[in-house]
Amino acid sequence: MVCPSCGSLVGVRDDKCYTCGRANPGLWGFGPALRQLGADFGFVPVTIGVSSVLYALMLMASGSKLQPTGGGMSFLVPSSDAMLLFGASGAYAVFGQGAWWTLLSASWLHGSFLHILFNMMWVRDLAPALIDLIGIPRTIIIYIVAGVCGFLLSSAMPLSPIPIPLFGGAALTLGASASILGLLGALLHYGRKSGSSLIHSTALNYVIILFVMGFMMRGVDNTAHLGGFLGGYAMSAVFNPLSREKGDHLVLALVLLGASFLAITYSVVHGLHLI
Repeated sequence: MVCPSCGSLVGVRDDKCYTCGRANPGLWGFGPALRQLGADFGFVPVTIGVSSVLYALMLMASGSKLQPTGGGMSFLVPSSDAMLLFGASGAYAVFGQGAWWTLLSASWLHGSFLHILFNMMWVRDLAPALIDLIGIPRTIIIYIVAGVCGFLLSSAMPLSPIPIPLFGGAALTLGASASILGLLGALLHYGRKSGSSLIHSTALNYVIILFVMGFMMRGVDNTAHLGGFLGGYAMSAVFNPLSREKGDHLVLALVLLGASFLAITYSVVHGLHLI
């Protein structure tokens, strides 16, 4: 197979690439199997698939409390009980109920049909672009960490003694928007770091559009967007996107993915136990 960092031919079980020095370029022997999932290792379709399944389960769990007939963003809205059951975040969940794990689970949940539709369209468009630039493990890390940063900021802001207009946080919040802003933050940093005015200006335009839309639309958690954007930008700076990808990036990406799904599972099990 080819080394994910430099493109040189390497053995599947080589301990390092003898051209660039990357550790475990064959991904511990799982490289060929992962490559069959596509250039993004299946992250984009898995993200869309898991988010869609969870949204459908939330609708079913809502029962008679489902809101099926509202227009726009109010179409097919799961009940707040269902949102909390599957791991929605926010000040109420994190500080009121002590459910800190919802910082990981909430990125995979959505509050309406248009909410998940638009978010997954953004994931489909942005994630492959960032993967091409910095690799799949670092993209996954940025996606998840940005979500955690967004929901942490949104959960903490309602407790702030000094209210900030337009960024007051939320008692209950969910969705992939914070992670999506994290991808844009990473792209913006990459454009600045690499000197690519095209990438920088395109990412900046998207960021401005999303924030303007957030201020104009009701029910949008702009605080989570801000936290996600800052988290994605900061993680890109920590990684240095122009440096070579490391083997431990894949390990961390897999750990974060596993932790996210454990958070969702625990939230459901914990919630059913309380019923």
